[in-house]
Amino acid sequence: MTTADPGGPVWPGDPGWPGETPGQPDGLDDLSVPADVSSGAGTSSWADPNDVLRVEHLSKRFGPLTALVDVNLHLAQGEILGLIGDNGAGKSTLLKILCGFQAPDTGRIVINGQQVALKSVDHARSLGIDAVYQDLALINQLSVYHNMFLNRERVRWPLLNNRSMRQTARRYLDELGVNIPSVDSQVASLSGGQRQAIAVARAVYSDAKILLLDEPLAAMGAKEVALILDVVRDLKRRGDVSIIVIAHNYGQVLEICDRVNLLQHGRIALDKRSSETSVQELNDIVVAEYRRALLERQRPA
Repeated sequence: MTTADPGGPVWPGDPGWPGETPGQPDGLDDLSVPADVSSGAGTSSWADPNDVLRVEHLSKRFGPLTALVDVNLHLAQGEILGLIGDNGAGKSTLLKILCGFQAPDTGRIVINGQQVALKSVDHARSLGIDAVYQDLALINQLSVYHNMFLNRERVRWPLLNNRSMRQTARRYLDELGVNIPSVDSQVASLSGGQRQAIAVARAVYSDAKILLLDEPLAAMGAKEVALILDVVRDLKRRGDVSIIVIAHNYGQVLEICDRVNLLQHGRIALDKRSSETSVQELNDIVVAEYRRALLERQRPA
């Protein structure tokens, strides 16, 4: 079993880890958790002062439910960070806090070296943070270009400047390598991958510098996944947008992300460069947690 160093952090499976009783067998000796796993607590000395985003000691509760516990996270300029974890681990809550939809109970958010208190989604957008959710917030009955400029319509009084919006939408999509035959098409006629790409393009070209993608690859076929991965790679090559991607497919995360954070029970349980970890390691950590939960359910009250 992995043993904590004196004075160092406590790893899952060690005496002192929440839910563990010293001297009581946990049944996990044959599947120890890698020594890089930490609770996310501690100082922010790991953070680069040039990070575009830093989250320090963030916590969030909803009544008796603890969603986030002392979360530390950082994002560099042009970096893609994969945020993974089981359902209920706190990923969506963290995303909602970062986009201004919810306020944390404790901790602070630092954007480009300046501490901020995000008051709303619009406030976060004004600071260059935008989120793309699974439902995409697109209107199926409107055209591609109208959706690209939704709530930011160009007007040539007293009418909409459709020609300008149409030409600009076409240019934006072409720059991102998104193949949509006509921007006059209704969004309802497009594939899931094309709709996701439109939502990403709309956020990027609204001057977002920090882009939060909530499950952008969920329920997509291979061709649609390839389209979105290409869009993300293109944004990475440009280097002017930093991205946090929430995803469940570890292989896809390691393919497109520079670094991976694993959330468990509201804590950052792992923070590694993608080149320094593997699907096997990530699976081992999650399997160990499942086994621990099963053993706890089987213990007599």
